[in-house]
Amino acid sequence: MGRLIARRPVVRITPDSDRSRPDNIAVEEPLELRVDGKPLAVTMRTPGHDVELAHGFLHTEGVIGSVDDIRDARYCDSRDDEGRNTYNVLDLGLAPGVPAPVTGVERNFYTTSSCGVCGKASLDAVRTKTRHSPANDDVKIRYDVLATLPDALREQQQVFDRTGGLHAAGLFTPAGDLLVVREDVGRHNAVDKVVGWALLNGQIPARGLILIVSGRTSFELAQKAVMAGIPVLGAVSAPSSLAIDLAAESGLTLAGFIRNGNLNVYARPDRIITCMSRSQYGVRRTGHD
Repeated sequence: MGRLIARRPVVRITPDSDRSRPDNIAVEEPLELRVDGKPLAVTMRTPGHDVELAHGFLHTEGVIGSVDDIRDARYCDSRDDEGRNTYNVLDLGLAPGVPAPVTGVERNFYTTSSCGVCGKASLDAVRTKTRHSPANDDVKIRYDVLATLPDALREQQQVFDRTGGLHAAGLFTPAGDLLVVREDVGRHNAVDKVVGWALLNGQIPARGLILIVSGRTSFELAQKAVMAGIPVLGAVSAPSSLAIDLAAESGLTLAGFIRNGNLNVYARPDRIITCMSRSQYGVRRTGHD
């Protein structure tokens, strides 16, 4: 697992005993993102898939629209106290003609592993116009398939199995086939890595695909899905009020509390096939044609 896992001492306390032992801990390190040599963002992340993370971040923030907008990506010469490259500074060069990102007090890109992009002055600064609206995506997914996807995601969380300390995001087809899964200490980073993978593999806009996340759904995660053109977002836990509002405005199907065969749908339920009426969601069949 390399730099994904660290060993730290822990005192394990139970009703019968307490003892010291080493434990597997998820690694968290800063990643500074630069664009054409100029610092743009610092995010606390789990090392690995940094190029995907950078592409996904720049795409979901509206800086780039396609993989062709990036000329190259390279690690800068960042050294630790022992002179080793930390691989914690990544510089992305924009292709000719791509405008440089504009940052300022109203829109600064400092991020943490817990809350994502912080310091934006207002909702107007946070809302980013998408080039790939999911509103007209006619994808359908069966309820019983959607209900299984969090468990399918959990089965692929290799680092979580050893540390218990990572979020995950995965991209699925409507048939339930997993395309990619990424883990990170930051839920927003995990989504950016998935979006970056999709961008690098020609899957943006991500029409007809389903994004599943392992925790709650914040406004920011809903926005990242909308920016990538993902029509369905599902989560193990609850959405926030702003996430629901954005989903309704953007035409994003938003599901939460997907557990034990049950789920709540907060926006665009028409994409989910259930045993309800053939003509109108929410009206039960009567048995009459």
